[in-house]
Amino acid sequence: MKTYSAKPSEIQKKWLVVDAEGLVLGRLSSVIAARLRGKHKPLYTPHMDCGDNIVVINAEKVRLTGNKLKDKTFYWHTGYPGGIKGRTMGAILGGKHPERVIIKAVERMIPRSPMGRKQMKKLYVYAGGEHPHTAQTPETLDVAAMNPKNKRSA
Repeated sequence: MKTYSAKPSEIQKKWLVVDAEGLVLGRLSSVIAARLRGKHKPLYTPHMDCGDNIVVINAEKVRLTGNKLKDKTFYWHTGYPGGIKGRTMGAILGGKHPERVIIKAVERMIPRSPMGRKQMKKLYVYAGGEHPHTAQTPETLDVAAMNPKNKRSA
């Protein structure tokens, strides 16, 4: 039996739009990461970019379980002595760029390689309900209907 390997001409990429309002961050990110890589397709080939383009709207309305809004802290270092800084998840979501929470969550689920960086370029995240990709006629992907645990009410 031979292993099938998809050719670039056989790969069909779709545009999907996901509304993140009320969805749990980790569950949403894992679905997005699998779709970006193309693992949901029967023609999945690890060394080819088989994934779809994904547009995420309402990124500021994503939910977190437990006390992660106030307890989960992201740290970075400025490069100067004593330059460790941190920001909580709630501060990031309430700040200037709440879409970075979804971008970083998905980025950490994608392989750190040239292929992973190519796949991450197909993710478009917007804080509000509008996006400029209407010309691509994206289909809606209802992540909340996949599993009842995916949606969390306020």
